[in-house]
Formats: sequence, C-alpha cells, structure tokens
Amino acid sequence: MNADPAILYAAHLEVLKDRADAALERASLDHLVVPSGTVHYQLFDDRDYPYAVNPQFKAWLPLTRNPGSWLVYTPGNKPRLVYLQPHDYWHVVPDAPAGYWVDHFEVVVIRSADEAQQHLPKNASRCAILGEPQSALGQYGAFKPNNPPAAVDYLEYHRAYKTPYEIAMMREATRRGVRAHRAAERAFRAGASEFGIHLAYCQAAGQDSTELPYGNIVALNEHGAVLHYTELGRLPPKPVRSFLIDAGASHGGYAADITRTYSADTGDEFQALVDAVDAAQQKMCAQVRAGADYKQLHIDAHLALATVLKDFGVLKVSPGDALARGISAAFFPHGLGHGIGLQVHDVAGFAASDTGGRIEPPEGHPFLRLTRVLEPGMVVTIEPGIYVIDMLLEKLKQDGHADAIDWSRIDAFRPYGGVRIEDDVVCTDGEPVNLTREEFANLG
Repeated sequence: MNADPAILYAAHLEVLKDRADAALERASLDHLVVPSGTVHYQLFDDRDYPYAVNPQFKAWLPLTRNPGSWLVYTPGNKPRLVYLQPHDYWHVVPDAPAGYWVDHFEVVVIRSADEAQQHLPKNASRCAILGEPQSALGQYGAFKPNNPPAAVDYLEYHRAYKTPYEIAMMREATRRGVRAHRAAERAFRAGASEFGIHLAYCQAAGQDSTELPYGNIVALNEHGAVLHYTELGRLPPKPVRSFLIDAGASHGGYAADITRTYSADTGDEFQALVDAVDAAQQKMCAQVRAGADYKQLHIDAHLALATVLKDFGVLKVSPGDALARGISAAFFPHGLGHGIGLQVHDVAGFAASDTGGRIEPPEGHPFLRLTRVLEPGMVVTIEPGIYVIDMLLEKLKQDGHADAIDWSRIDAFRPYGGVRIEDDVVCTDGEPVNLTREEFANLG
C-alpha cells in the first residue's frame, strides 16, 4: 500500500464527502458546518482551560490547535476552511495553512472569530452544525450548533471504519507512544518517581500533557490497583515493587492508547503474573477478526483471566464458576477495551446501526465500552487486567464468596497493585494488525 500521506489523505477526504452526503440526506439538510471549537475560561478568572479541538472538525483536517476556525461542506462543492489567523501579540499566531491537505480546500483566512459568519451558509436552518454550544456566532447566537441526531448518528457510526489514512496517522501516534514507553521503563528501572517517569515519557513522546490524548496513568506499587491513577507522586515509594503505565500519544488528531506493567524484580512471582496476563492478552488480540462479537470477546477474556488467577492459586473455583458468580469481575472490573481513533474512547461503541439504537453490554458488565460486531477497518483496544482492589474484594466477602479465594495469595499480590496490558489492534479481512506490538518490535 502506498503510504504517501498526500495520496492517502485524498482518498480519505472522498470517503468523508460520501459520508457527509449521506448524513445530510438523512437529516434533510443542505450543508455540513463544523466549528473547530473555542477556548474556555475558568470561572472567576482569566485563565483558559487547555483547548480541545472538535473531533468532527479534525476528522477532516489535521488541525488540532486552531480554535475559532470552521469547516463548510456542501455536496458537489469544494470544502471550505474558514481559518482564524488573528492579529495578536499576546499569543502565537497559527502559521498560514500549509501541507498535503491544503489544495483540497477553499481556504478563507479571517482575523477575528466573528468574521467567520460571513463565510458560512446564509441560512443556518439548512445546516447540520456539529459542535459545542459555545461555538455559536451572530447576534443572540443565531448561528449555533444544532447537532441533528440523524446526521450525528450516521457520521459517528461510520467513524468506526478507519480509512488507510487514519490507520497511518494512528501508526505514527503509536510510534511516538512506544518510544515514550521505552523511556518510561528506563526511568522506572533507574529509580525515578511517578512524576519523574511522567516527565521522561513526555520528553520522549515530544508532547506535553495537553497534547497527549489523555492524562498519563503512571502507577508504582499499590497505585496500580487504582484504574485511573493520575496523582503522580513526587517521591518513589520504598521499596519499589511494580510499575503500571497507561499512556498514549497523538498524531494528526489521532490517538494511540498503550498500557504495560513491569516488576522491579524480573525474576519474582509478580513478573510471572505479568507474563501470564501478557500471553493471554496476545491470544485475545488474535481474536480481533471480522464477524467477532466484541461482547463475547469480553466474556472470553474473563474466562482467560480467571484461568490465570486459578493457575496462580488465587481462585479456588473454576473459571466458569468465577464468571457466573461475578467473582472474576472483582479482579477485572473494567471492559476488555473500546474503539479508538479521533478520540481515545471513540464514539458509537454501542451503536446498533447508523440510524441509532443501542446494543447493551452483557448483564453484570456495565463498564464495557464496545458492544458491536467487529468489521474490517475497525480499530479497538485489547486491555485485560488483574487487580487487587480491596473494596471489590470486601464486597465478595459480603456476598458470600469468601470461600472461592485464597486470601493469603491476595496478601502476597496486594503490594503490587495490578497488571494491565493494552494494545491497539486493527480488524481486517484476515489476520488482525497489532499496531502496538509491531512498533515495539520495530523499536527493539
């Protein structure tokens, strides 16, 4: 396949036009109008929050730091980019539009955000305007996002199917993330604190915390049992036993999402547990095939992880019994994974069709974020985990399941927190493509 981004982008844009044509027809509207979003300010202050671009905007353009700009698409016409390049000496002014994508747009440069309205369709009632309420323009917010469900449902459903251009962007994001993960492991082995590891990660990724697709989870020892641990301790614990890092990177508006776990002593039993989860995870990744029901992959992951727990003497019951009684959920309380792309937790994970509807998670598994049947072009994360979470284990006792667990084994693993391994995997017509493993192999 030709990896030239200019060629891939041209084909990607044609796909977006076709999707927009269909979405507008569904909504009985004439124009697609997408603001890039605005800067938000903190209450009682003049400080702004980190800007986050509208995902519907960056689907069309690799622009992530351009608030106040707009995309306009009318079927049959060249898309228009209304590009805010203000006269400003307080802040850095965006460069003039440049790159492989520019020739595909009619570019209009404006100097103030309010100027955009004169370059948008005249009749807002004939537009599908996709964005946040704060993007409204005109007196009394006359030109404001309406997010018509028929258009949004269609566009978000089909965003699950990534174009070759999008896969290329995600591969580059993965390359950045893997490089940074290697640097984070080196910092861990050198005795750095959580905060120090985080800084090493950002340095290697070449991205600061506002450019990363989500806040880094950098957890030493027991902190690995906090699923979204983001406190970043300034001093390392004594002794350091384990390290769990869930951290991604961005490129061209697309995300990578990677998790790895390490033991401080590569010969101890916790490292053996990490290795067992890793082996199970690779088998799960191999099941990312066209026609596979992701709900079933999640259930199968519970059985696989319960088998690991049984092998390590934590469970006294069979994997099937652990699943049926809800015991496995105390050790693996989150979902197997989610769709990924323009957003880390990509949209429409529950969508029944492009006209709406919802596919519910399996009973007893409320935190699964993806319930669709996999098809070629979908990119998903596979992130099984095993944790020692005392509040969930206490509930098992209260619910009468204490006899199913060897509590001395819980005591042995508690100081290590938990294990999670996560890769980003592309569903194809044949063998899945594991973006994460490929980049780790390339880096060596």
